[in-house]
Amino acid sequence: MLPANRQQYGLHLLLFCLTLVTTTIAGAEWRYGKLFFLGPEGFSWTGTLSWAEFLGGLYFSLPFLGVLTVHEFGHYFTARYYRTAVTLPYYIPLWFGITSSLGTMGAFIRIKERIFSRKQFFDIGIAGPLAGFVVALPLLFYGFTHLPAPEYIFSIHPEYERYGLDYAQHVYQQGFGNFSLGKNLLFILFETYVADPALVPNQYEVIHYPFVFAGFLALFFTALNLLPIGQLDGGHVLYGLIGYRRFNQLSPIFFALFILYAGLGVISPYTEPMWSEELLVLFAPFAYWAYAKLLGNRNHALGATLAMMLLQYGLSGFFPELEAYFWLWPYYVLYLVFVLQPATPKLKYSLYLAGVVLAAQVLISLVFPESDGYSGWLVFGLLLSRVMGIFHPSCPDERPLTPLRKALGILAFIIFLLCFTPTPFIIE
Repeated sequence: MLPANRQQYGLHLLLFCLTLVTTTIAGAEWRYGKLFFLGPEGFSWTGTLSWAEFLGGLYFSLPFLGVLTVHEFGHYFTARYYRTAVTLPYYIPLWFGITSSLGTMGAFIRIKERIFSRKQFFDIGIAGPLAGFVVALPLLFYGFTHLPAPEYIFSIHPEYERYGLDYAQHVYQQGFGNFSLGKNLLFILFETYVADPALVPNQYEVIHYPFVFAGFLALFFTALNLLPIGQLDGGHVLYGLIGYRRFNQLSPIFFALFILYAGLGVISPYTEPMWSEELLVLFAPFAYWAYAKLLGNRNHALGATLAMMLLQYGLSGFFPELEAYFWLWPYYVLYLVFVLQPATPKLKYSLYLAGVVLAAQVLISLVFPESDGYSGWLVFGLLLSRVMGIFHPSCPDERPLTPLRKALGILAFIIFLLCFTPTPFIIE
């Protein structure tokens, strides 16, 4: 029987290898515009990718996993410097083959003992994003200075060739279903001042340029980790800068503002909700989960869920033209109360806070009719609220940071502003 530590190393290596395979397949899917199990002739058990296309996916997976690995080992080596018990990174493979994915949900390290000072929290927290950002910059520089000729897109979409390089005026007119990446300040700077303007890909086609796409994702995950909430890397950094009491006063405010932005446009006089009864597969279990947590009683939660659905069915029957509103809006209001409840000491305050956030969203929509948040952030907000937490634990040594560390903390949040994409993935 292998020693426990050798078995543990084997698990880390296995997860890394699996994630390398899944991100390589995902990279090939993005690069060549196809899915592994779905081809032009329908479902295929043997897969639609050739070996050459699979190997082409390495142009995405190696730089993407490279940035992710540098980020995690930034945390790991800093923790080891402080003699803190810590695991090697656990990589999380995630791939479907019938719908687009990145091939991974990322990676994490597990710290197995208490951290004793603000300085340690700060150093361990900031090391990952800074290390990842340092390698993301040359990746983006290489990607934008080695763009292929514009005709490259015809090898991915042969159907575009009949329109020539003016294809964008013809192939995106349908609108519905088009997928593109959002913009962040750093990405815009590289597009504007580093890349050859004649070679910059159309916003809908960046996903076929593996180095640029991997660089965009590196910036996205850097910003995601630097959100100054809870025990994200940005939470550790801000905690180190301002201490336990002030951080835990500010973090719920930042979280509420994050949810306020994420849900813009969900309830708006100018937006008609999209609804299908198939969504109940997700929404009904969510409602039960939310009521169970809010009410603290499973029987009451089941009753509340059934009562809400019966009321929704009844109202939809009487006013079919308002069916989407009767279904979606109550679930969204429940979502707001549910995710904001951990930020308040009592349920009634959660209701007040949810009301304030909802009123602010509606008011912003009235003043700025085209304002729109990002539904993906609502999912991440749920994870923050109910899985990761929005508060930060204390530590015995609350001494302030040195001026150099404070300067690094400010630099980290400048990096956050440069990398943050308000709407990272756009599906029209």
